[in-house]
Amino acid sequence: MNKIAILEERKKQIYYKGEESFDMRCERGSLAGSVSQRACVFCGSRVVLYPIADALHLVHGPIGCAAYTWDIRGALSSGPELHRLSFSTDLQEKNIIFGGEKKLYKALCELIDKHQPRAAFVYATCIVGIIGDDMDSVCRRVSEEKRIPVLSVHSEGFKGTKKDGYRAACDALARLVGTGPRTNNIGQCSINILGDFNIAGETWMIKEYYRRMGVEVISTITGDGRIADIQRAHNAKLNVVQCSGSMMPLAKTMKERYGIPFIRVSYFGIEDTAEALYEVARFFKNKKILRQTDELVKSEVRRIIPDLDQYKRKLKEKKAAIYVGGAFKAFSLIKALDYLEMKTVVVGSQTGNKDDYKRLKEMCPNGTIIVDDANPLELSRFILEKDADIFIGGVKERYLAYKLGIGYCDHNHQRKLALAGFDGMLNFAREVYSSVMSPVWQFCPRRKKV
Repeated sequence: MNKIAILEERKKQIYYKGEESFDMRCERGSLAGSVSQRACVFCGSRVVLYPIADALHLVHGPIGCAAYTWDIRGALSSGPELHRLSFSTDLQEKNIIFGGEKKLYKALCELIDKHQPRAAFVYATCIVGIIGDDMDSVCRRVSEEKRIPVLSVHSEGFKGTKKDGYRAACDALARLVGTGPRTNNIGQCSINILGDFNIAGETWMIKEYYRRMGVEVISTITGDGRIADIQRAHNAKLNVVQCSGSMMPLAKTMKERYGIPFIRVSYFGIEDTAEALYEVARFFKNKKILRQTDELVKSEVRRIIPDLDQYKRKLKEKKAAIYVGGAFKAFSLIKALDYLEMKTVVVGSQTGNKDDYKRLKEMCPNGTIIVDDANPLELSRFILEKDADIFIGGVKERYLAYKLGIGYCDHNHQRKLALAGFDGMLNFAREVYSSVMSPVWQFCPRRKKV
């Protein structure tokens, strides 16, 4: 199949590995009318803060925004479930004309009295930015009256992209971190886990790894998060950042304010999970921790390798297309697919930067299509052009894959299957195998055997 015709404004955001010039443009606003796969600023802030389980989350805007993001992450809680209730001020025409501040104040007071949360997050939507409600003053007033942190999240959707929503969420978290006491009963080998959202219980798996290593976890921001833990997160000696796209602003702020260094890691795939654990162990320069980390990694890898090898034999030379939010996921996915001896033929992200795409270029074989901020038409044609066997992406890509008659693997925040850690790699291989090898695809018109 010949290359498809690309809109002139999009040409610099698509690259075929092997072409001479490499000048990827990225971190741009989506092209109007191209139906980008990106989400809005509000959605970005909501997915970051949502897993804080003992906080009240109130969407200030029309009911549709709250409905769109209801239960938006597959984030599990070991205790409170307050985060799963999607409260909204449900602004109507009258509120748009006369303002919604009184309604916001009343809603906050009523919800706080009823649910007794440890803190409250109030999310601004597009309409709030347009009518000019002073959310900050309302939040300050309620905070003084109810004696809990009430934090405004400036996430008006029209202000940018999902990545700007991450920044808005980090700004709110930065106002919370450090409001707890400095304490001396925290050990020298202590960390915060930033950017893991406990999808299908992954945070619990990672915390168990660190417990076996002998490393204390002060807070998880935000998977299975608790307000009190976030408030005392400034006592940790190291920040370990999993989703760098969403949490780097907070990690940098904590380094500036409290002198806490940070490292970027990934818990997807055998190689990256092992390296993440070793990097933390090396940071503390503790021989006992290093020894226990070595024992943990060796035992976990030995346990899963026999099953992985069975899937590898079946999946060898199968072709995969990847489209994810943060580019860090794409790096780990390519390594995981390489381990399974599969070929990555299309890879893209919503929020990647130039350094991310340079790294993708180095990792991918010739002929791979690298794309920034794709739209459904481009993704469809690239998958057909490369005859991919499976599409690994988010919820919006699921139906695209099925319409094209190929397998699909959910690697976004709505999933119910844990893909992080060593067990996550085994789950990933099993999921890919089950989808790619399903006999149903032989009945799809373009794959039907003649």
